[in-house]
Amino acid sequence: MKDVIIIGGGPAAYTAALYASRAELETVVLEGMLPGGRISLTDIVENYPGIAEPISGMDLAQIMREQAQKAGAEIIMDIAENIEQDEKTRIFTITTPYDQKFQAKAVILATGTTDKKLDVPGEKEFTGKGVSYCATCDGPFYRDKLVAVVGGGDSAVKEALFLTNLAKQVTIIHRRDKLRAEKVIQTKAFNKPNLNIMWDTVVVEINGEKSVQSLKLKNVKTGKTTDFEVDGVFILIGSVPNSDLVKKFNLTDKQGFVPTEADMSTSIPGLYIAGDIRPKTLHQVTTAVGDGSIAAYSVQEYLENFD
Repeated sequence: MKDVIIIGGGPAAYTAALYASRAELETVVLEGMLPGGRISLTDIVENYPGIAEPISGMDLAQIMREQAQKAGAEIIMDIAENIEQDEKTRIFTITTPYDQKFQAKAVILATGTTDKKLDVPGEKEFTGKGVSYCATCDGPFYRDKLVAVVGGGDSAVKEALFLTNLAKQVTIIHRRDKLRAEKVIQTKAFNKPNLNIMWDTVVVEINGEKSVQSLKLKNVKTGKTTDFEVDGVFILIGSVPNSDLVKKFNLTDKQGFVPTEADMSTSIPGLYIAGDIRPKTLHQVTTAVGDGSIAAYSVQEYLENFD
């Protein structure tokens, strides 16, 4: 029996593990199969307080992971497949795909998000064959080639900037007439000679034979369609929350996020939420670690009155 099980492997989870362990709670982290979560796929992090020089997302996540371990957290590379709570004892039972069971008095869910899909013809067929959701992972395959990045937020523009160091030409395809990324990132993008932007444009089809060869694009203002030759397309249009574990508890909103109180608690006693799975204005590493620390502190208070 553990005091708290933390489900997730990103900054929110590792921060919660750090704080819970420092409070001398018996802590287990089921980090899934991607240690570090989505941040580990980020090429460069430049806006994390205290880290003056740019650092890779993978390195930052590894530092957090090691710090949580040194504090005493047990971190296991495994997936939580099901969660149940005994109504009388309030004990949680977490089951993994291989029927391994973990029990705890409290749970912090910090499972983050998954890349949102375009849901257009050709996307599924060419995933891994020219369609990608991670420039840091797959960018090297497109050295000196033509690539497109779909999206206009921080992630999309950052990944586009990363790709300019590899690809011959990078084109950002954005459905609006202005980007949503931070101004400093936009400035960098506008000054890159091998990066251009197609405004008011959406992808309606991804075409090719054995791999991606072109995109069918549509101007949302004129309705005109064009074919655009590319060797690869990186889809970075946002994300959807990984909240399936708790949907049976009727905790999610219409978008699948899990709203919480200010202390990260839910209507289920002992169940707390942290990180990008929560609906909030800003999804960043800084907000995730704040959630994680609050959730761990709240668990500590909850367990003081646990019968």
